[in-house]
This record gives sequence, structure tokens and C-alpha cells, in this order.
Amino acid sequence: MYERSPHKVTEFAGPVDEFLAHACLVYGGDTPDRLARAQALLSADPEIAKANIFTMAVLSDAEGVAAALAVDPGLASRQRGPFDWEPLLYLTYSRLPGGDPVAAARLLLDAGADPNAGYLWEGNCPPFTALTGVFGEGEDAVNRPRHHAELPLARLLLDRGADPNDGQTLYNRMFGADDGHLRLLFEFGLGTGDGGPWRTRVPRQASPAEMLHDVLLWAAAHDQRARVELLLAHGVPPEAPFRGHPLHEGRSAHDLAVRSGNREIAALLEAAGAVPTRLDEVDQVVADAMAGLPVHAPPSVVAQAIARDPYAVVRAAELGKGDAARILVGAGFDVNAAECETALHQAAFAGNLDLVRLLLDLGADQSIMDTSFGSTPLGWAEHNRRDQVAAFLRSDQP
Repeated sequence: MYERSPHKVTEFAGPVDEFLAHACLVYGGDTPDRLARAQALLSADPEIAKANIFTMAVLSDAEGVAAALAVDPGLASRQRGPFDWEPLLYLTYSRLPGGDPVAAARLLLDAGADPNAGYLWEGNCPPFTALTGVFGEGEDAVNRPRHHAELPLARLLLDRGADPNDGQTLYNRMFGADDGHLRLLFEFGLGTGDGGPWRTRVPRQASPAEMLHDVLLWAAAHDQRARVELLLAHGVPPEAPFRGHPLHEGRSAHDLAVRSGNREIAALLEAAGAVPTRLDEVDQVVADAMAGLPVHAPPSVVAQAIARDPYAVVRAAELGKGDAARILVGAGFDVNAAECETALHQAAFAGNLDLVRLLLDLGADQSIMDTSFGSTPLGWAEHNRRDQVAAFLRSDQP
């Protein structure tokens, strides 16, 4: 009933549907070319702008939306277009500039649009809601920007009843350091309540407490101190009975902080009541390196650490920890180890030129392709529009 796969829609009934599809984030193959295609279609046929309430919503045309609703208020809840979405979703997932998105959204909500409108991407939880569309981002944040009216539009939706416990938003925005979305969501009750209408619609939806626990785990592992402080200040407990995302292997926030060398965060969590983590001498090798401390363990222990955590250099690069990468490689860890991508892929994707240079100096091989996309570090830099790193990797540097 709620399943949609907008990223798989490639055939269209006509130019209007094609315009709608390319104007919106679909969370699969989002590139600047899609928006360029939407704008080209509109330039070729300006009448698309007034074709229906969905195109007017995508363009945040408040005047057009008002006129359409005056004729038929039921349009506010109609599901049509290439993705079978309500107008509010086309508005919140649109990334075309201009118009007055807050005014257009207010008109739709006044006419009965659901502030919790959303869909299950390929049938999966959590739902992609109108709020999710507004806040944008995700693993590929550069190609999935926030809505240009992000905070005022989100505030309107929340004022009108959108549940602040939006699991997909929390996931999509956990990769960056900006906490503006969290502050706004906490203002409207993030972490409280029963999970809202989507927990009723889809009982397997995570609880508010489970959602926030995952945010804390990621923040602790990725040295997001300000976020950890914000979460603790809003009552998120440092310990929880939830296992968390499988990525974290059932570890506590304190454990993740210690293993990532984030000692200040570990201290914050301890002060808030977290149970201190005790590592054995093998795991301590990587934990010390991540904290920038030299490895003094016996060779036999280091060998065990390499066998236990062969991709530690990749994680160091993901965290942007050049000192850790240098220490680990110096201790014998493989700079080119890759379960999926190498450390150089991570550094290139982040646009961290200093780390790219360091890894190359340490012996990183930029010809290695990742196992998910079949792309080199240069390809990762180009995809993420890291022009300086891409230019450097294309150069004849040794």
C-alpha cells in the first residue's frame, strides 16, 4: 500500500511526468543531470508549469496551487504523477529553485494534505516522509541537497502535525555535523510519544528511543562531540537495551567511542552514566592508534590486531584521522586493505586532499576499484564533486 520505488521509474506517460520525476530527489541515481533535464523540459514547453497541481507543487507555485484547490480541494490529497505521490511530496522532494514553498505547502495543508505523507522506499522502513524530503542528504549528500526552504518548511510541517520522530531524516542527516535539524525536531518532541502514525501504519517501525540510540551510536563512533552533548542534554541515555544498527555490531556508544579513539566523547558518556569499556590488549592496539598514540604492543599482539581488524586503515580514513592511518600502516596494517573500498576511496570521497597525499605516500594504490560500484578513488572524488582531489588524482603525481 505504501511501497514506492521512484528511483526505478524510467518510463513516462509524457513530458509532464518526466519533468516531475527529474525535478525530485529519488534516492537512487540522484545527479545534477536530472535537474538539468527537468529544467530543459520546462524551457522547451513552459506550459508544463501549469499542467496540473503536481507540477505547480514541484515549482512551489502558490498562486497556481491556490487556483487549483479553489476548483477542487480534494487535489491536496490526490496521488498521481510518475511516483503516485501526493502534491505535498512533490513539493518537499523537489529541488528546483524559486517559488514560495512555504506558502504553497500551507495551502495544501489547509486543504487537507497529510503532514505525515510519505512512502516506503522499496517497501523498507523507515518511511520517506515529507519531512525527509525537506531535510534531504544521506550517504550521497552532495547529490541530495536540503530543500532551499529547509527549516521554515520543516517548521510548517511540524506545526501542522508532522511527527518529529522521523527515522529516515535522522539517518540521512547523521553523516554531517550540522545539528539544526535535531534542534528543530527536539523543539517539537523528538524522542517522545509512541512513534506517530507511521508506527501504526507499519508496526515494524522503530520506536523514538531506538531511533535516537542509533544517532548516538553514530555520533560516538564518528567524533561528533557537539551532537553527543546535544543528545545527552535532551535526555538520550548513554546506555540502552537496543542492539542498534547492525553496522555497530551491538556495541555501546562508549565502546564505539573508545575503539574510534574519541576519548573526549567516551569521557562525556561516562560522566552521563555509561559503563566504561574494557578492551583486551589486541583491540587496544587499534584504539590507541585511532587516538593518535604510537603502537608499543609486542609484534605478536600487533599481528593479532591486524588479523582481527584488517580494515582499520579504512576506518581511520573514514574518520579523517591521518595520524591514525600513519600509525596503523607503520605498525603493519595494509593501506590497501578493502572489504569494499580502500582508505584512499574514503579520503577522496571526503575531499580530504592532505589525507589523500598521505595515503599515497604510504603506498595507497589509486587503481583499485571498490566492490560495490566498480570505481576508483578518482571516481569517488568525481561523484562527490571533490574537484581539487579529482584534479590531483588525475595529475601525474608519483
